[in-house]
Amino acid sequence: MKKVNSIFDVLGPIMIGPSSSHTAGAARLAKIAKDICNEKIKKVKFYLHGSFSQTYRGHGTDRALVAGILGYEPDDERLRDSLNIADKQNIKYEFIMSDLGLVHPNTVKFVIEDVNDKITDVIGSSIGGGAVIITQINDFEVEFTGEYHTIITRHIDKRGIISEVSGILAHNGINIANMKVSRNPGSKEASMIIEIDSPPEKRVIDMIKELEPMKSVIEIKKAKDGVTNV
Repeated sequence: MKKVNSIFDVLGPIMIGPSSSHTAGAARLAKIAKDICNEKIKKVKFYLHGSFSQTYRGHGTDRALVAGILGYEPDDERLRDSLNIADKQNIKYEFIMSDLGLVHPNTVKFVIEDVNDKITDVIGSSIGGGAVIITQINDFEVEFTGEYHTIITRHIDKRGIISEVSGILAHNGINIANMKVSRNPGSKEASMIIEIDSPPEKRVIDMIKELEPMKSVIEIKKAKDGVTNV
């Protein structure tokens, strides 16, 4: 029998670490946050809420979060050494115990600073069994799990834009599983979170991106397949 030297030697089919919520889920959340940022990261602050803040060292949440920021999947063996790897890459990180309000107890807020000094805020929760939900990107309330291919838009709040985007998807044979639209009360911008049943071709994303009101389009591939920003 192989000797187990630490909790990070517990290797399962989808994760490294002792807890699906505190390690696998945490790594998935951070990986999504990293790719939403879509730039080389130089610094990240993790605001840990609830049980995350109480047990993040003992359950390996700190290593899992940094591993996700490095782009690693929950079953990547480099998760064990993620803090040292981040140090070698000069990625600064800080864990801050925080009260994020009436949210799931396994919630984290990422404040990511990239090499261009741009700040990206992402809030998400690990809801059990390695599953996650993202609830906020910058000033927009969102809701997606990564279990579907997902398209996230940021656009000028203009009449007809929802119809234009859904029309492009329908014309290309892509079925919408779920859609959520939100507005930023302090600006004239809005966002769509569109979960779809099949991955779109790049030309479909390009068609959406070329619509006049569009400011950004993010394609998030379903869990385990990674995230691509366009």
